[in-house]
Amino acid sequence: MPEFTLAYERYTNDDALTPADRHLLQKARETTRKAYAPYSFFQVGAAILLQNGQVICGANQENASFPAGICAERVALSAASALYPGIIIQALAVSYLPVSKETGMPLSEKANHPISPCGICRQSLLEYEQRQDHPIRIILGGMRGEIIVIPTATSLLPFSFSAKDLAAE
Repeated sequence: MPEFTLAYERYTNDDALTPADRHLLQKARETTRKAYAPYSFFQVGAAILLQNGQVICGANQENASFPAGICAERVALSAASALYPGIIIQALAVSYLPVSKETGMPLSEKANHPISPCGICRQSLLEYEQRQDHPIRIILGGMRGEIIVIPTATSLLPFSFSAKDLAAE
């Protein structure tokens, strides 16, 4: 029976990252503060590195018909696609910052491990990767602590559904 394996790199902190990856993760961390998350109290920031060197950021945006908001990853993908159509996305970094429901203050001490994109974001990343025919490296981390780097977004969604499936005879 075939098996799936997931190749990834694990780091105890951002000191071992390349300067480019460290910079991208730092931009994602900074962007968490731009999130609008009055319902989940979970601020997420994403930063995309384009092939032309531009960095595009996005933060999650919630609304009163929660959970009908939009995740940070898809905000960043939409912005990159609108501002730089056709430019290859090389990497995406994601970070998060929980906020206290009582005080509204950041709970940085709880953001000490990586989080992974939700299912909708995984599907969006996969399709973007397929459309551009180039892998998107995924860098996952909190505000500090462990970091995981995945070489391709496709790895996040085995047995994926794509446009090829819709074209079946």
